[in-house]
Amino acid sequence: MSDPEDTPESDLEQTVGHKAARRQRARQEGRHTVWFGFGMFGLVGWAVAVPTLAGVAAGHWLDGRFPGGPSWTMTGLVAGVALGCANAWWWVKSTGGRHDDNKDDR
Repeated sequence: MSDPEDTPESDLEQTVGHKAARRQRARQEGRHTVWFGFGMFGLVGWAVAVPTLAGVAAGHWLDGRFPGGPSWTMTGLVAGVALGCANAWWWVKSTGGRHDDNKDDR
């Protein structure tokens, strides 16, 4: 016979228990509100937009100085987006809190 703890119902109970505990911790911490989400959304947007625009501006300046050859504007765009995405990833990772500590809370 199988162990009653291995039934799908116990998996469901475990999952629901983990999610309820995670929600309770989030309410106690009080920092992950709707405004926190909007702030993070804005932070990620600016973290990508600023390096992208700086890369395009630098590329445009280089195109004016060194005409011909590769398009420095496009190169600056790609480099700015890559740098911006890395920057946004770092911000989200650093403000994410205890996300990595609770792998079982999915």
